[in-house]
Amino acid sequence: MQLKRKHASMLALAAMLSAAAAGAAYGADDLDARIAALPPGPDTDAIVLGRNITFDTPHYAPGHVSGNAISCASCHIGGGMQAKASPWGGITGVMPSYSGRSATVESLSQRINNCFVRSENGTPLAFDSPEMNGLLAYMAFLSRGVTGGDFVPGRGMGKIANIAKMTPDRAHGQAIYTQRCASCHGANGEGMRSGGTFSIPPLWGEASYNIGASMARLSPAAAFIKNNMPLGQGGTLTDQEAVDVAAYVTQQPRPDYPPKVNDWPKGGKPADARY
Repeated sequence: MQLKRKHASMLALAAMLSAAAAGAAYGADDLDARIAALPPGPDTDAIVLGRNITFDTPHYAPGHVSGNAISCASCHIGGGMQAKASPWGGITGVMPSYSGRSATVESLSQRINNCFVRSENGTPLAFDSPEMNGLLAYMAFLSRGVTGGDFVPGRGMGKIANIAKMTPDRAHGQAIYTQRCASCHGANGEGMRSGGTFSIPPLWGEASYNIGASMARLSPAAAFIKNNMPLGQGGTLTDQEAVDVAAYVTQQPRPDYPPKVNDWPKGGKPADARY
């Protein structure tokens, strides 16, 4: 009974946090219902912790986000359930996998920590920590029913066709940002805070992701913007508009990532890397 009460209270808090983070608009209600149907016990507690970390990383993984208050769900919309917002369904069946950036075969735990040190501009989780095990359990839960080696539809963030042949227009991107993005993300990319954490993530500045993050690159940022932004209106910008907004946002000041000197040791660094 105590476990059930604890489980229910954690889910209630998770639901409130997801609503504050706009997660509920992307299937978080269904997600919570699925988790609530699980039998109480340590495995379910780990899944709940992973879900809570995803929607409110600063609260549930304190000390690992540095001055950054971004949550995993800021990019993995809907807690890893949104197509073309780097969904997590099936991820446990395709990892470990090779990364050209590190020139090594990386485990899922290593990939998670890449997000903590780059996208969160923070510090890595211990591989045997409750937080790491919670995230792994949550990703495994989202991967249930997905054939090993497969992935849910909408893997990654999609791509902008012929982006290499397009000419980004930062001035036009700034104008679109002002019209379509600034009402949520702020005129200076500062985001929107609620209760000390960000309900809307900052897009540049010291509280944002660092230059080592994938979202600091033009191509991934443009694809994410095209398919997911403005929030709830993904697909309403043209390819050129998405590229222009990405060109404006990615060139704004953001934290450095000193270990970047070790990236792509065998070559192949993308042309749009910020370093």
